[in-house]
Amino acid sequence: MTMTHTLTATDAHAGTRLDRFLTGEVEALSRSRITALIKEGHVTRDGVAVTNPSGKVVAGGEYALTIPPAETATPEPENIPLDVLYEDSDLIVVNKAAGMAVHPAMGHWSGTLVHALLHHCKGSLSGIGGVERPGIVHRIDKDTSGILVVAKNDIAHQGLAAQFADHSAQRSYIAFVRFGPDPRSGQIETRLARSTKDRKKMAVVRDERREIGKIAITNYETLEKFGHETGAAIGTPMASKVECRLETGRTHQIRVHMAHIGCPMLGDPVYGRTRTQAFLQVDGDNVFRDFKRQALHAASLGFTHPVSGEAMSFETDLPADMAGLETFLRTL
Repeated sequence: MTMTHTLTATDAHAGTRLDRFLTGEVEALSRSRITALIKEGHVTRDGVAVTNPSGKVVAGGEYALTIPPAETATPEPENIPLDVLYEDSDLIVVNKAAGMAVHPAMGHWSGTLVHALLHHCKGSLSGIGGVERPGIVHRIDKDTSGILVVAKNDIAHQGLAAQFADHSAQRSYIAFVRFGPDPRSGQIETRLARSTKDRKKMAVVRDERREIGKIAITNYETLEKFGHETGAAIGTPMASKVECRLETGRTHQIRVHMAHIGCPMLGDPVYGRTRTQAFLQVDGDNVFRDFKRQALHAASLGFTHPVSGEAMSFETDLPADMAGLETFLRTL
């Protein structure tokens, strides 16, 4: 549906940049979106198109901003059940299941969270950048479970993206790892970049004098230790439950950092395969070998609502497969 906002500029508005004037009057759109609409010819003054976002407002001028219907997103909506933790007109918070990719990409062009949200939120997406789509502001890996917040409109998208960019959004994960971190709690800070040996993997930049890659910071705390590693020093567990709190959100950050300190994630097929796949076969029990993904769950998320300003906080329990793994680990 096309919408038109008609505004009459007063003396107080005279001389103001056009994009700034419209942003202050049309709260549902971000300034970047309004700038794009101006450039595309969707703004008129006294019936004549104005296409310069930095042009000055004329007192007494009648401005009309026409918002065209959002373009249909390329992915088709799919009726996929979602575990919705919270939803309003601006955003939705979901508990993503392991095995669901967040966004369409090579190897999974259907069945993603985006496809599910296009169906679930049909009619409530006002368009991100003019396209009827959910605003993805952060992601978790396909085989990682847990909490994600998604924007429904430009303003929410802009506000949430800013919080993830300045690291004010609070995220914690639960991981089950091989051995146990030493010390039990601490901070891991490295640079991460694409591996030179495998472009699908991330790697710690070993020479910190080379300013390549991006700074990655993970704060961790050991919550529980399981068993004792045969032949290792006293106090060395077979596995541990670790809480990781992110200060940055780099690709595969927790998985790479845990492997970097010698505690690869259980079940991780990329960063921990050779060190974690077989060690838990106890008395012929294949419980761990049946665990087919990295043992990582996005357990909590906190942020400020980008429209209301309300502090939002969400927590989830471990999914069934990780809860079963935890039960098994406690028998070691």
